Amino acid sequence: MKLKLTTLSENTAGTGDTLAEWGLSILLETGAADILFDTGRGMSASYNADMLGIDLSRVNKIVLSHGHYDHTGGLRQVLQKMRKEVEIVAHPDIWAAKYARRRGQTDRYIGIPYQRVELESLGARFNLSRKPVKIADNIITTGEVPMVTDFETTDPFQFVKEGNDFTPDDLLDDQAIIINTGAGLVVVLGCAHRGMINTLYHAQKLTGVKEINLVVGGCHLIGAEESRIWQTINALKEIGVGRIGISHCTGLPAAAIMAQEFGENFFFNNAGNRIETDIDV
Repeated sequence: MKLKLTTLSENTAGTGDTLAEWGLSILLETGAADILFDTGRGMSASYNADMLGIDLSRVNKIVLSHGHYDHTGGLRQVLQKMRKEVEIVAHPDIWAAKYARRRGQTDRYIGIPYQRVELESLGARFNLSRKPVKIADNIITTGEVPMVTDFETTDPFQFVKEGNDFTPDDLLDDQAIIINTGAGLVVVLGCAHRGMINTLYHAQKLTGVKEINLVVGGCHLIGAEESRIWQTINALKEIGVGRIGISHCTGLPAAAIMAQEFGENFFFNNAGNRIETDIDV
């Protein structure tokens, strides 16, 4: 069966009928399963699904890349649209009290904007795991991503609040989806807080497949030093990634350089974008 990816929420809109909103949500359709990866920040995923003629009640499972508001804020509206029980696969740390703390600014809560009991009353059934989870045939989550490169780090301004204390957030809940096809891997990133290259290396190790056909999603190079951007690009070339579609937190400077370096194998993956691959799942 062919793989179709439809971006329901992203910072930019690709068509006149879709809404742009800071965040990310991507629908994966294989014919055997419909999987929603993240839900965006608010109304955009649900609204754009309607505009694109997508029935969210067909979704079999929801996977959350991590517990930030811009990837989970659409949960309420998505669940209300689905009107059924649905398994939500995520890491236990999605429920941590996540904060952004920057010098000279007020501490800002950036975690899930809902209580678990409310989401469960709307049909959410949480499957929380630190390890990879099988989502469907040939589709798994990465689980926790090891930090193995020497140039990828988590953000120094992100913290978890426990009582009155703040500790650095290592973003252990950051994960991606891996689709193992006959033509290599398709890796769908949420934010790649623990590093885009770390994530791709982990996908190769988990599956035993070296070839990566397509990478789509947020690369978290926004605000990155140019040296890190070039180290990332060099690693992508060494891996031999076939195509790359960047979204959300990649940042325009990094995206511009990547567009020049990868040419026709690069594309902006914005809201409303549909990718219908010619590879079987």
